Parts: sequence; structure tokens; C-alpha cells
Amino acid sequence: MREHRGGGFMDEIRCDEDDYLVWQWHPTGTLKHDNDREHAIRMGSSLRVRDGSAAVFVYSRVGTSYQDFILGPCDRILDTDNLPVFARLVGLAYAGGTPFQAEVYFVNLARVVQVPFAVPFFDAFDTRFQDFAVPIAVRGTLTFHIADCREFVRLHRLQDFSLDQFSSQVRAAVTRYVKEAVANAPADLGVSLMQIERRIGDINDALEQRVAGRLARDFGVEVTGLDISDIELDHTSDGYRQLLAVTRDVASRQALAEADVRVKDLRDRQRLEVENLEASLRVQREEAQYAQRKATQSQNMRAYQLEQQGAVGVAGAEALGQMGANGATAVGASGGSLADPAAMMAGMAVGGAVGRNVASVMDGMMGGLGQQPQSQAVTPPPLPVEYHVAVGGQAAGPYALYVLASMAGSGTLTRDTLVWKPGMLDWARAGDVPELSQLFGGTGGTTPPPVPGRAG
Repeated sequence: MREHRGGGFMDEIRCDEDDYLVWQWHPTGTLKHDNDREHAIRMGSSLRVRDGSAAVFVYSRVGTSYQDFILGPCDRILDTDNLPVFARLVGLAYAGGTPFQAEVYFVNLARVVQVPFAVPFFDAFDTRFQDFAVPIAVRGTLTFHIADCREFVRLHRLQDFSLDQFSSQVRAAVTRYVKEAVANAPADLGVSLMQIERRIGDINDALEQRVAGRLARDFGVEVTGLDISDIELDHTSDGYRQLLAVTRDVASRQALAEADVRVKDLRDRQRLEVENLEASLRVQREEAQYAQRKATQSQNMRAYQLEQQGAVGVAGAEALGQMGANGATAVGASGGSLADPAAMMAGMAVGGAVGRNVASVMDGMMGGLGQQPQSQAVTPPPLPVEYHVAVGGQAAGPYALYVLASMAGSGTLTRDTLVWKPGMLDWARAGDVPELSQLFGGTGGTTPPPVPGRAG
């Protein structure tokens, strides 16, 4: 206190407390709630507000309550020029520094308050086994500070403010939310109650958001941290022992089921691997057999071709023979069937000749199967020579030399048989044609008479 030049003492309004959240000022030398000067402030007194704090003046004027906030740092003499609050209070003060009434509170905005909490054992249930109540306890720490001084003052009566009481109120609110979060964790997180301690981080994050909203709305403080340090199950309780037994049984059955599934999967994989191996081997075997057949066909392609050609030749010979047989009849004057010796002779001769020729060719081909094909060029055979043969006064043919040879051998072609081929001027005896005379084994004979003309 210092003496005022107009009489009385001046006040120094400041807070020297080291650890406080809300502290009410009163003049030096007075006792709280025990004097008339508890809220008396003299004009000319000094005000000191540290950085991180706020001074709150609460006063009444004409039945209306007012609040003024002065944020630190501040160090000045109180007068009506520098502090608006005194401009409104000047009418309440007497002249010459007579004191006026106002409550002054210092609010610590820099202090971070840590409130430990411990939620005693309460019953919790596993979502799968609702018949077993397991006692569970939670411990942790809540950290907060005052961020908005005006909102904090609006929600609390500063005159009766007690940090212990305030902390108790905060703990009660936190306890409610902790119980709710932990009790719902098995359902919300899909976790067994026996494994809940492993999910402290998830429970903590969800709980912190809910508690922060509640304390900002109802207490005017900002939560800077909520840390659950321990979630404890009562291992001595009947509920815990019963839940432990049933979960072990379930875990054992689940392990057996999972083992069966793994064994089945292993067997299925082995079966599929065997089937795939068998299929692969079958494909490889079929491909090898196919390749072998192709290689054999390639090596014996000449024999195969000769075989097919022989079959075609035999079929052709049989067809020609059948044609000869079918053409060997003619219709007589009386309407009956008469034998046509020329057609029969030609058909039989051609069929027999073709058959013998094919057989001869096949014999030659089969004889050369074992020989390797020659790389030199093959000379093409000469063009076949064909003759027409006069049979029964009619021209038959033309026939190739090998057919005429067959006819000569069977006696159907003699030296006297007339023949003709393109390039000859007229018909001639077969024995007189040089390339045909050798078919009869010698030369000579008589000159045949001319071919009789057809009756007109």
C-alpha cells in the first residue's frame, strides 16, 4: 500500500500467485469475506497483469452487472483516461480518491491443467457372451486450459470458483464418457472384451473427441489431451474366469476348424496338382504319339502314295472290265439281247490289260520301297501311243500299247487286225506296223483283204 496525496492509501492490484487458474484479489491487509473494504478500489491505484493472464472487473451500476476484461501484459495507474472501466465507475467514487466497489479476478490463460482420473470397476460385457459381467477399471489423465476467458467467465461464478471443485466436476463428466466408450468398445470396434486392452489407442481417440466437445460446451475449457494409461480387467472375478473359459473353448474349436480348413485346402491343392500333372502327361504322350505317326508317315510317304495309286488302278481296271461286260450285249432284230463280241472283247481286253499293268507297276514300286529317293532330276515318260482297232467292221479304241499287248497276248489282236493312229494315211495290218509287229513274236503273214464296207 502506498499513501495518496489526497489522504488514504493507494492499492496495487496484481496477482503474485504461482499456481492458480482463477484468483480473486482483495486489498492488502484485509481478510476475504471479513471486512467492508474487500472490493474497495481507490482512484490512482496501479494495475499489473502478467502476460498469459487476464484481469476481470465485476461491478454493478444502477442494478446492472458489468464485466470488463483486461488482458496482460499490463502495468499502469488506474484512471479514467486509460481504462474504460473507470470511466463508468467514476460516478460511484467520491472525490479525493475515495474508494469504489468492484470485484477483481485474475484468470490464468497460460496454465495447462492436468486432471488425473480413475474410473472404478464397473461391469462390462462381451458382445458374444452377454451372460458374463466382467468388472473393468480405467485410469488416465485429462489436460486442458482456458482458451476463451469471456466464455469461461460466462459459465462460472468466479466469486465461488474453486479449482478442486472444478476439477471434480470435470472428472465426473470424463468418468461418464469413459464408461460409455469402454463398455461399447467390443461392439463398436468388433473386439473381444478379453482383448480390449490392445485397443486403448482407438478407444482413446474416440473418447477424446467426445470429451473435448462436452468440456468446451459446458465448462468453457479447451481439451489439449486425454490419455488412457490403463484398462484393467478384474482377473479375480467370477465373470472373468467364466468368460476366459468359454473364450478358450471357442478359440480351441476355432483353431481346430481353421486347421481342418487348411488340411482340406492342402488336399484340394494336391489333388488339383495331381490332376494337372496327369493332364500334362497325357497331352505330352498324345503329342509324342502324334509326332511319331507324322514322322512315320513322312518316312513312308512314297509307299503310302503307291498304295493309294495301286488301289485307284485296280478300281479303274475293275470299272473298265465292268464296262466291257455291260457293253457286250446288243438288241437283235426280234427284240432279244444278242452278244456284242466286239464290245465284249474290247472291255475284257482293256480291263485285263489295266489290271495287269497296274499289278506290274505296283510290283515295280514295291520293289523300290527300300531305296532312298534320288536327288537328281527325273526324266518324264514319253507320251503314250494309242491305236484304233477295227473290230467287227467298226473302229474301237484308241488303245495304248500296253492294252494292245494284252490284246495280242489273249489273241483278240492278231497280225491281220487292222489298226490306225493319227498320222497314218489309212488303216494297216498290225503286223505291218513296226512298233506293233513285235507284239506277235515275229514278222510275215498274208495281206488282209480290205475292210468290208457297211451295208447301205
